[in-house]
Parts: sequence; C-alpha cells; structure tokens
Amino acid sequence: MKLNWGTGIVIAFIGFIAFIMYFIITMSVNANYDHDLVVENYYAEELAYQTDINKLKNAKKLNTNITVTRTNEGLKIVFPNDLDFKKITGKVFLYRPSNKQLDYESTISLSNTHLLIPDSRLIDGRWNIKIDWQYNGMSYLFKESIIY
Repeated sequence: MKLNWGTGIVIAFIGFIAFIMYFIITMSVNANYDHDLVVENYYAEELAYQTDINKLKNAKKLNTNITVTRTNEGLKIVFPNDLDFKKITGKVFLYRPSNKQLDYESTISLSNTHLLIPDSRLIDGRWNIKIDWQYNGMSYLFKESIIY
C-alpha cells in the first residue's frame, strides 16, 4: 500500500495528539511532578505584601540590622545591640524550599541579644529565613537565604 501526502498528515496529527495525551496523563498522575504553590495561602500572602515592604523599609532605617551566623551550636540570630532586647517580640520562620515538613517556626523570647536555633533542628541545605519582629510598637522584617 502506497501512502499519499494526505494519509501522512493524518498519521502525523494522530502521533502528535497521542504524544500530547501521554504527556498530560503522565504529568497529572505521577507524584514526582506534583508541585504545590510555595505557600498554602498564596493569595492572602500577596495581599499582605505591602505591609512586608513597609517592615523592610523600617528595618533599613535601623543603625544595625539583624545578623545571622552559623556556629557549632546552631544558627545564631543576633539582634541590634542598641535596642533593649527585653522589648523585642515577634516570630522566626525558617522555610525549607525542598521539603515542607522541615519548615520551622518559633516565637522570639530573648534572654540576651541573640537567639539560637539548635543545630539538631536544621539539616544541611538551603533555608529561607524570615524574621518578623516588633520593637516599641514599630514592626520590622528581615529576610535572607542561607546555605546551612
């Protein structure tokens, strides 16, 4: 049987449609390709983004900002020395992009100018740190990505 150009086009369309259907079914069924949004409440977070921008601007006005260093004991978060550490409140959130179960959130309760997150709580790899803190009624935000 000899194929003409019309039959070739139909076979090409059928092959293309079969490839697209295979691709769609593989992407929707296979758990390896299941990617969620970065945060659960993405749209609510987006609406509150302007307040985060204002908090970041407030943090830039400080004489010294928060510093994050890795020590043998863990991750050391040092707050500005010129502020009274007893009046600092807020939350520390460590986000692990590769695994949602490793995310860590803690309230800030200081007994001196630094906060220590134990080494046993963190594993090696990339972490996004977000520290949302208040001092004397003013809100501040610190964001940084580190490789631990």
